[in-house]
Amino acid sequence: MYRLLGLNRGKALNKVLQLPPPTTTMCCGCGGRSSNSSQNFIHYQQYYQMLYRLKPAITEITTTRGQSTTTTQTDALALANKKKRLRKPRYAKYVEFLEVTEMTASERKSRVKRLKSKKLAEFIQKTQLQILEKRAKEERRGKKEGSKLEDLSQRQPVEYQKIDMEALDGCSVLETGIYDDRPMLFFGKDEYTKQVISNPEEVQQILKSFHNFRDIIEGMESERQECAETDIGLATPKLTEDLLDPFETIEPYINPLDRSKPASVTTVMTPSTDSSAVTSKSKKRFKSNVHANAEQERLAKQKALHINLTTYLNVCVSANMLNRALSTIVVYRNRSKKGMNNQNHSNLITIELYNILLHGYAGKGSFDRCQDLFNYISEDDLKFNEQTYAAIFECLGRLESDDENIKSIEKYIKKAQDQGFSLDQIMDRSKFVSDQRDIALDAIQRVRPEYKPVYVPPVLGYDNELLNHLNESTLKGENKPDYAIMNPKSGYTKDQLEQLAREQLKVELDGCITIKSIEKSKEFANAEKCRERLKELEQNWRKQISVAIVRDMNTLRAQVRFKPHGYMNYYTYLKVLDTSHYTDIVIKELYKLAEGSETFSPTVGQLYKELGQKVQRRYQIEQKKHNGTLEKIGDIYSSYCDIWDSGRTQDNTRQIWQRLVHDQREIGGPSMDLPEIPWPSNVLTGVGRFLYNILMRDIKIDSHIMRQNNRQSTQNLMPAFYTLFRNQGRLVKEEVKPHPVLSRLLRASRQQTLTFDSNLVPMLCPPQPWSTPHNGGYLLNKSELIRLPHQAVQQWERINATNPEQIYPALDSLNQLASVPWRVNTQLLDVIIEVFQNGGDAKLDVPQPPSALPPLPANQAIDTKDISNADRAKQFRDKLGHRRKQAEMYSLWCDALYRLSLAQHYRDKVFWLPHNMDFRGRVYPVPPHLNHLGSDLARSILIFDQAQPLGLDGFSWLKLHCINLTGMKKRDSVRERLLYAEEIMPEILDSADNPLTGNMWWSKSDEPWQTLACCMEIAKVQRSPDPAAYLSRFPIHQDGSCNGLQHYAALGRDQAGACSVNLAPSPLPQDVYSAVAALVERTRKSDAVNGLHVAQALEGFVRRKVIKQTVMTTVYGVTRYGARLQIARQLKDIDEFPKDWVWPASTYLTTKTFESLREMFTSTREIQDWFTECARLISGVCGQNVEWITPLGLPVVQPYSRQDVKHTARSGLRVNANMPMDMYERPNILKQKNAFPPNFIHSLDSSHMMLTSLHCERQGITFVSVHDCFWTHACTVPELNRHCREQFVALHSQPILEQLSEYMRQLYSFKTSDFTNDGSVEDLSKRQLNRTLKQLPQKGDFDLDNVLESVYFFS
Repeated sequence: MYRLLGLNRGKALNKVLQLPPPTTTMCCGCGGRSSNSSQNFIHYQQYYQMLYRLKPAITEITTTRGQSTTTTQTDALALANKKKRLRKPRYAKYVEFLEVTEMTASERKSRVKRLKSKKLAEFIQKTQLQILEKRAKEERRGKKEGSKLEDLSQRQPVEYQKIDMEALDGCSVLETGIYDDRPMLFFGKDEYTKQVISNPEEVQQILKSFHNFRDIIEGMESERQECAETDIGLATPKLTEDLLDPFETIEPYINPLDRSKPASVTTVMTPSTDSSAVTSKSKKRFKSNVHANAEQERLAKQKALHINLTTYLNVCVSANMLNRALSTIVVYRNRSKKGMNNQNHSNLITIELYNILLHGYAGKGSFDRCQDLFNYISEDDLKFNEQTYAAIFECLGRLESDDENIKSIEKYIKKAQDQGFSLDQIMDRSKFVSDQRDIALDAIQRVRPEYKPVYVPPVLGYDNELLNHLNESTLKGENKPDYAIMNPKSGYTKDQLEQLAREQLKVELDGCITIKSIEKSKEFANAEKCRERLKELEQNWRKQISVAIVRDMNTLRAQVRFKPHGYMNYYTYLKVLDTSHYTDIVIKELYKLAEGSETFSPTVGQLYKELGQKVQRRYQIEQKKHNGTLEKIGDIYSSYCDIWDSGRTQDNTRQIWQRLVHDQREIGGPSMDLPEIPWPSNVLTGVGRFLYNILMRDIKIDSHIMRQNNRQSTQNLMPAFYTLFRNQGRLVKEEVKPHPVLSRLLRASRQQTLTFDSNLVPMLCPPQPWSTPHNGGYLLNKSELIRLPHQAVQQWERINATNPEQIYPALDSLNQLASVPWRVNTQLLDVIIEVFQNGGDAKLDVPQPPSALPPLPANQAIDTKDISNADRAKQFRDKLGHRRKQAEMYSLWCDALYRLSLAQHYRDKVFWLPHNMDFRGRVYPVPPHLNHLGSDLARSILIFDQAQPLGLDGFSWLKLHCINLTGMKKRDSVRERLLYAEEIMPEILDSADNPLTGNMWWSKSDEPWQTLACCMEIAKVQRSPDPAAYLSRFPIHQDGSCNGLQHYAALGRDQAGACSVNLAPSPLPQDVYSAVAALVERTRKSDAVNGLHVAQALEGFVRRKVIKQTVMTTVYGVTRYGARLQIARQLKDIDEFPKDWVWPASTYLTTKTFESLREMFTSTREIQDWFTECARLISGVCGQNVEWITPLGLPVVQPYSRQDVKHTARSGLRVNANMPMDMYERPNILKQKNAFPPNFIHSLDSSHMMLTSLHCERQGITFVSVHDCFWTHACTVPELNRHCREQFVALHSQPILEQLSEYMRQLYSFKTSDFTNDGSVEDLSKRQLNRTLKQLPQKGDFDLDNVLESVYFFS
């Protein structure tokens, strides 16, 4: 009964249609019988006309779809005079049935939720009379509507007539879109269609493509529910064939000057909207959980539409689809003029959008089209800018030089000058690609032969009070220039660096890197055979994917061709790459899915977006190859290597790069500061869905492929991937899983390789310095400067509006960290790999595979009746915990496998780590798997590539570092730690010589692997003839003492708090964790004496380690619930502690820890409370996100806003322009107020790190940071300590709280005119906000200069 054509259904249908039974299973009965093909096709066509007569598109058997409001041309006349009620689309799951009787065929649908067996039986047993009555009603309704298609709608149940397509009005049929909703095949009289009819495979391909794209076709129905669209007149294009691609030649061209609608022009039918019906009703109250008012919602939609238009027009121009770009801008221009005022219209349709299209037509030398756009620009009251004139000169430069051309150039030069733009400004401020700069300059020189552009040199220095003194080093003409800044970068010749750059470019052009895995696994007996089969499969898959992409792209193309012009669609985005690129991307995605975890997979939404991002990255690289950017990068980087080789410069890497880019502008070529506009997330999802549609439906695998002796000649092909639904919290998410046969094939073949995207691995050459917020990091791959969620737009708005010099400190710090070369500690790596391959070790923090987890004990009670409800619940919890533990172990094991495999791959190479930052300014390496952040194991395997002699005190710093890592002497002085190192020197040497077979003293350390690495380095130095001359690559750490509390104590000048976190000098290090533990223990003893049982159970267990994490994270906003989990985890790890008391004890200790902290740090508590109250009022009363500027000038906006959790219907071909944006959404008040204190402190510790980084770079000191832990060579630790303390004092000598208060008052305070003085809650809240922003916390009398003498401030 379903819509699947089976044998029984086919017979019943033939009986209804009174057709002879088919002699072949081929579509239309072709099969080489040309005489029967026409008649059979008529029957096929008649059946679909009967089945789909005046019906909306039919879905798959079960699908999610909206109630369609699409009108045909017949319905449109009847609905024209009716008032429409705006309804929200309702989505439900339906089952659709095809009811076939002896005389008729009818379709019905029913909700899955309401479908019962009884109802199904009633449906099947419907009588013929009921069906005929239904058909009679439809015919009577059709007569009343009086449609032009009356002849088609009036038909007998059995007798049908042949449709003469030539007799129909082709335009009206096409424009109504009726044919798009069903697989009717149109045949003409040319030779091509005769070939199609005679070839059944062609027809089968067409039908297969239709079924594969049913969801896209259905999406077209939901598009018609959107607001009414402006009718557009279409005229015949007057373009030459070489101007457009073959697809573009069939697109009508919109003449901007043609305002009339000729009689021959077909108007696109759209649902009409009766404005009077809307205005006559009372205005509804605005309701939204996301936006504060209707204006904010409108602005959000307008901003989202502008972003989508910008990316879409760029893609249209790059894909040579200029007519479509023009149609798009015309449609949205007319639509915005109709529904908006002039101000809002200018905010949507800007001169930047026209400039994109102007450059597209300029590239073709089509000045007539440019002039048409000038009329639009004039009508929109927009002004030409420098980029507009650059496009004009480019276009005129591509035309032959004649009198008219010269006059035009003179005209626009004069117009530019009248507008205040000089030629130098136009050439300097415009962005160029390919040969645009040279062509524009050639046009200018036709009338000004002596003209040479003068480019404004970039501003190189800082504009910050804390860093202005560093600007002196960039001045020219010093008698004794200091080249110390290049010391950490020296040691590489120009030839070496250029060779490394070529290798890096190859990796980025390939898009990925494949390395050998270190996993030790058993070889299957049939492994070689499985590899051969897998190789054959991949070859077949590549062919299938290529065919499927061509087929589905043709289907999309047909759908787009006859849809209303001017609306953004996915076909344009998909047209930017070749089929081969898509095939490679899908194959890599296929292997990634097949080798994924069995317990967890990303949701399909995540998979779509990630695959779309891969397409975008490939598109960006292809664009750089074609527009000359790749060649230009090579030229500039060659000069950059030359400076690294010579080392004769006082500039930092950003300043070097800016000078080179400026010099290259004199030569010509593309601009190097082009901002790469990312595709919106909805576009990424749509592109990824298109490719996943192919992966899910066209990739097949033989279910018998694993059989050794498969004698069957026929294959049992099954889809290689399937979907399942898994609970994730309260939601059910759809996931993609490989077929078990495919998983077994991959396991048996044991590829022994791992593949990583090129933007996830270290660089083989020095990274491109960050010179603008949009350019830096990898040479070709796009690197994001700030890690932000896709809806966080407001911070980027602030950064783009900021003076470039203001963010130079943040960029330079990232460049300094990225310029440090690294290598792998191979001696330690071999030990770790040995432990990993032998099954790991939980005590040494080497992850074990999930197979190492012991199974749950078997259930003793055979009879389920013997199990109580409590035992059954316990078994369920144990099983759930066991499964969760397995998933966690597998995740950690994979992380270690990736890290160690990459380390093994780079073991004999030098590499660099490009850096970026989060929205607060905290820095991170971009490669996630191999870097110096992370666990003890991750930090231990990396060392500096550049070796420096230890010097006089270097060996002492090395030994002190070793003892610091053990955590055994935290309360002892430096002298006592050094004495202890001498005492245990035999243990240190034994650890180095016999790491796994000796006493293993290193394994008892807090950081065992870093301790072992340090032991190995100490052994080498100890046995060297001259320790002071020993060249060491080993990094020495200087770690802050509870750095968050240090910043709080400095902000409040809190004397007691400053002493407890080592801001003040002291003979012994002050341990704040031990001090808090002592306070908690004192309170516990008092409670135990008073008979509190939980206090008695905790006797002897209030230890430093138990409360350390809670104390550390308190200043970073940990909640009581999170603190309770932290303490409970520590108590569980104590074997002697009774497990029944874990939760009560963790609750008790959490309360006492928070009380002790508030007692110790009074000033800290007051500042934290002020931060929280300010954020609560700003987000609650003002309805805005909290933002501030760091002391180094980085704008920060908290990206916490309310998210509308809506599952929108798939939008088919058209791009849905709506997207979430934090700048127009209501803030999440809870997150804003809880996150502001820790985020502000994080922005301070990042500022301190950046100041230290920049000053160390100027002095030629190697510097690396892990947030509040600073690394350098042993010989430069004293200089690092001096800069660290000096910059901390300099930072907190600024009036930080006062500047923050003044900034927030200017941004958020209400004026006197804003008060209503009526005593309302709103009015009182506004007054409270103004009062709170002024009320700064009281400060103590601590002298910051004491920090300069504190030994244990960073140690």
